[in-house]
Amino acid sequence: MNAPAITARIRSSDGWAVGDAVLTVTSLTGQQLSRVTADPDGTVAVPDAIPAGTHTAIVTAAGFAPLARVAIVPEGGTAALGDVELEREGGAPVPPAGTWAIDPAHSSIGMTVRHLGIAGVRGQITEFAGTITATAPLENSAVEVEMKSASLDTNNRMRDEILRSPAFLDAEAHPLLEYRGSGMRPAARGRWTLDGRLSLHGVEREVPLDVTCLGQVDDPWGGERIAFHATAELHRKDFAISFDEKLISGVAQIGNTVRVELDVQAVRER
Repeated sequence: MNAPAITARIRSSDGWAVGDAVLTVTSLTGQQLSRVTADPDGTVAVPDAIPAGTHTAIVTAAGFAPLARVAIVPEGGTAALGDVELEREGGAPVPPAGTWAIDPAHSSIGMTVRHLGIAGVRGQITEFAGTITATAPLENSAVEVEMKSASLDTNNRMRDEILRSPAFLDAEAHPLLEYRGSGMRPAARGRWTLDGRLSLHGVEREVPLDVTCLGQVDDPWGGERIAFHATAELHRKDFAISFDEKLISGVAQIGNTVRVELDVQAVRER
């Protein structure tokens, strides 16, 4: 079986798979060449019957704005579109002005770091608290979060003890990780960049967050909730975490880059 002519992974702007998305391929003259529905994980592969050349790939899904991409199919090869992100109809919501308390029971702060140069090891901070102050205009908004260093959990007790030691977080000397964000800047459509500073291991550095507001609802307990998805990358050596043991091959055991991913629910305080 030959490789598919066009591949893509369809995602919402907040990173969720859009399993009912449809990828339609047309020629530059508008002739439909193929129409394929994505798998439940958002993966779509167009059959190899598509001729080589430049085509238009149109992605549609209920509740999302349609998106068109140029797909250049090489002779005997595959046009890999990678992650294709769809915006929800009407654009991403904007949080209303007010003060919101982060709900730790319905929020997560996760991180991934490369191990042995080939695989990602995941962990999460399980104890944290904070507030979000949304303003109108949104550009003046602020965030304050405190996280307990000792609550880092990678699902391996021995590894967690090492990560809490002076070689890494030094949780005894620096029990709190603190993030202070002030000022939002428009980024890609439906996204914002939160400028903030992270204090970790006794060192403070600029760490911007890529933020998407997911919407606002009334909860069953009479409260008002809002949700956000955010990502960031930080470099542990910037925070004086310089553990750098290497394998015989010269590959570092632990990567320098840490990818952080947050899913946050917050309840309105006022």
